[in-house]
Amino acid sequence: MSRSRLRGLLLSTAVLTYLLLLIGIYTAASGAGLTCAGRWPLCDGAVFGLFPANWPSFIEWFHRLIAMIAGFVVIGATYGTWRWQDDRRIKLAMTTALVLYPLQALLGAGTVLDYSLFYLTAHFLTAIVIFGSITVATLWYLPEVASLARIRYALFVVVGLFPVLIALSPGTLVAHTAAVQAIYYAVGLAMFATLLAVAIWSSLLGSTIPRLVRVRLLAGVGSAFLAAQLLLGRYVYTDLIQLLDTTAMATVFVIAVAAVWLTYRIGPATAGPQAQ
Repeated sequence: MSRSRLRGLLLSTAVLTYLLLLIGIYTAASGAGLTCAGRWPLCDGAVFGLFPANWPSFIEWFHRLIAMIAGFVVIGATYGTWRWQDDRRIKLAMTTALVLYPLQALLGAGTVLDYSLFYLTAHFLTAIVIFGSITVATLWYLPEVASLARIRYALFVVVGLFPVLIALSPGTLVAHTAAVQAIYYAVGLAMFATLLAVAIWSSLLGSTIPRLVRVRLLAGVGSAFLAAQLLLGRYVYTDLIQLLDTTAMATVFVIAVAAVWLTYRIGPATAGPQAQ
């Protein structure tokens, strides 16, 4: 397999996993996850329950279909990284995603058959780890993309998306319908992936720009806080959780602004030609 094909496969895997997360969030938020009569992995329609019987069960059925397709794509991408490239970090990241994928399927079954807080939380966190692992594997496979200019641009994107994230947050300006939740997490997960990109790019350029070590640390911590905030956003039922959710969001904002400030303290002489 050529480098361009493996790059395309990794990018496709990251995008498909991102879309799968959003479909899963919409499925849960709309209540469709409880349809199909709880007959996981079957549904409630024709041919012995293989197909959906109505629109809500179609949403749940479609989510399962995309999850199955994504699983095969993850298998292919993991095989490709072991077969056609030598970076151990990429192999480890993709293997982590592959190993967690069957567990994620079982946790998904738990959200349908039990729908307890444990299954909902574990299902979401595992999805975040899988998506993050595939994202960092893709970023590590494309070291030529890293530059100081892209790091600054990525951080500006994160800071710029905060008003949207705040506006769509639960308990703020709009009702948290299933569609709003899907858009909210589309923005939040995009910010999460962008912070991972900043961390990876800063790591790749750290040998030539030592000051980026602090940017890498901030981006890594920020992505962790953002993941926690997105998890809390699914359970904003009390004032305490609302406070924790807001605190985590504010922390990420401060971290992102601090990282932007650090990148602008790197002058042209310090940055070097590769960073421009």
